[in-house]
Amino acid sequence: MSDRDASPEEIDKLYKKLRDEAESAGYHLNPDTRMTRELLKGLLINEKRYGYPACPCRLASGVKNEDLDIICPCDYRDPDLDDYNACYCSLYVSLAAKEGRVKVGSIPERRPPPGKRQTMKAQPPKTALSSLPLPVWRCKVCGYLCARDSPPEVCPICKAKKERFERFI
Repeated sequence: MSDRDASPEEIDKLYKKLRDEAESAGYHLNPDTRMTRELLKGLLINEKRYGYPACPCRLASGVKNEDLDIICPCDYRDPDLDDYNACYCSLYVSLAAKEGRVKVGSIPERRPPPGKRQTMKAQPPKTALSSLPLPVWRCKVCGYLCARDSPPEVCPICKAKKERFERFI
């Protein structure tokens, strides 16, 4: 086995870990276990190759600071789940997709092209909350805050449903 391969044992271990983490946070792994295991193999290979689990369906640069947005779970997972019932690589799916109530099709790439990406650089702090690019949502149950276009389907902290969120900013 080369340093780029992933053993069945490593895949099993990662599958159990991600499944438990996903379910405890209100997310769901793709129920097609064969496909999911192939995606996990890709994550493990990328972790060995680059030192971080870059999305197996995207081309990583090998520079962690440039790839922070595609380290699994990527920055695009939640908007993709909201809009398409699956993330770009379909490792994560919505509850409706998991239960077979909706069929997942192709998911367009949200990641900006290389020349348009923002890498994590020291930014001066914003002084006015109103200048945030996205609304901030607050879970009325536990106080969890998130900045995105709409609240998550389920609060990752207390598992409250989407309707328990209020617009905070």
